[in-house]
Amino acid sequence: MAGEPTSDAGSLREAVIEAIKLGEGQFGKREIARALKLKGTEAKWDLKDALSALEAEGTISRNSDKSYTLAGTLPAVTVVEITDRDTDGELLAAPVRQDRAAPRIRLAPGEGAGGKGQTALGIGDRALVRLSPDDEGGYEARLIKRLGQSAHKILCVLRKPASGPMRLLPVDRRSRHELMPAKGEADKADDGDLVLCQIAKERRHGLKTAEIVEVIGPATGPGAGSIIALYSHGVPQGFSETEQREADTVKPAKIRDREDLRDLPLITIDPDDAKDHDDAVWAAPDDHPKNEGGWQVIVAIADVAAYVTPGSALDRGAFKRGNSVYLPDRVVPMLPERLSNDLCSLREQEERPCMAVRMVFDKRGNKTSHRFLRGWMKSAAKLSYTQAQTAIDGGDGGPANALLDDVLRPLWGAYFAVREARARREPLEIDAPERRVRVGPDGKVAGVEVRERFDAHKLIEEFMIQANVCAAETLEKHKTPLIYRVHEQPSKEKIEGLAAYLPTVGLKW
Repeated sequence: MAGEPTSDAGSLREAVIEAIKLGEGQFGKREIARALKLKGTEAKWDLKDALSALEAEGTISRNSDKSYTLAGTLPAVTVVEITDRDTDGELLAAPVRQDRAAPRIRLAPGEGAGGKGQTALGIGDRALVRLSPDDEGGYEARLIKRLGQSAHKILCVLRKPASGPMRLLPVDRRSRHELMPAKGEADKADDGDLVLCQIAKERRHGLKTAEIVEVIGPATGPGAGSIIALYSHGVPQGFSETEQREADTVKPAKIRDREDLRDLPLITIDPDDAKDHDDAVWAAPDDHPKNEGGWQVIVAIADVAAYVTPGSALDRGAFKRGNSVYLPDRVVPMLPERLSNDLCSLREQEERPCMAVRMVFDKRGNKTSHRFLRGWMKSAAKLSYTQAQTAIDGGDGGPANALLDDVLRPLWGAYFAVREARARREPLEIDAPERRVRVGPDGKVAGVEVRERFDAHKLIEEFMIQANVCAAETLEKHKTPLIYRVHEQPSKEKIEGLAAYLPTVGLKW
């Protein structure tokens, strides 16, 4: 219990959780130690270990100000930014210092409405609020103090009608409020231009005014669709000065106590136009006498943790982005280019740190064991799906042909065994064609192509699935929380439609 000294690891963890509840998001490590009356170097190290373990298992979360909250909860008092209005006109908000996806926050009716010489809160404004859980899994907020406006930027299309005032129309359809260009701002752009705006000042009545901070170009011009898509989905673009500085000054990793995999011909197999190479594979017949006809398979991925430390600006930025985003004419990387396209890319004939799993399969394709390791590898070759498949099929696969006997055929042998095991499980097979939007030199769409799908694609997919299964089994074994991908329950209409359709193809419901 908070306020009573404790030393046992299990009871310390429970006491830490109680202290975090007591602190309502205001307690950092020092405040927790004070609440638990922990004194001495050893006790503080125990507290640090307990906090790290609770954070790693997802029980607690550390905020930007180094305070702690229980996972899925927000501090009772926090700073929010007004993001939109709901269909009833009530203000919606999001935490300013939240490093993870946050529940919905709705201001209580009448909060922020203004009066007594104060203007109403609007989109882009910030406020200090007190939160209380509501009945819908979100929060209701009550205003404590308004804090002014953020530097939040809004992507708009400038409209200059023949008659009537000019307007700035946000491209995000969730935003239902037009803006008015500040005085003199409309001269910066032409009608129909895509512009980046920033709310300029408060208005007691009518539309908010905005300054144009960047003119991107015609909303129907080349690349505009990608820009609109990125802003509409809230995809962060660019990196902060701190992130870029950390990336530029990161030191190359060293082999140290990593397992040396450089003697194994691990290869990368990617699309023809791939710029970064995240994973590599290797397979060979298992020489263990008790596994005759079996296979060994290694799947290795770039070990980003060798360069990105927990809690760093790069780590927080990557957490916020979640993943790289691929568009027909550009890639928005999760990490700065020095990492995403260099140090964390498994480049051909270059040594790289990796995280790998060594899997053993019997001759029927059933996995019998696996082991995770931190390794040090050197990619033997960079192949495309087309090159690998062409070589296997007996054609000219360029550099793939030299690897046919020692590298590719063992990979395909292991894949065929695992594929047979998969077929025996009779999983749902969804073989949807992948389409590629081809963009011409002028930035306009030149065509849409259906990508050919080879066994080479399926091989990589199957080995990655097996690696993910191993990861899930390992995390479950160690009782570590993990995320599973699940599908939403189909709607009643879709179920009824399926029930009506199945008899037409000779199947019973």
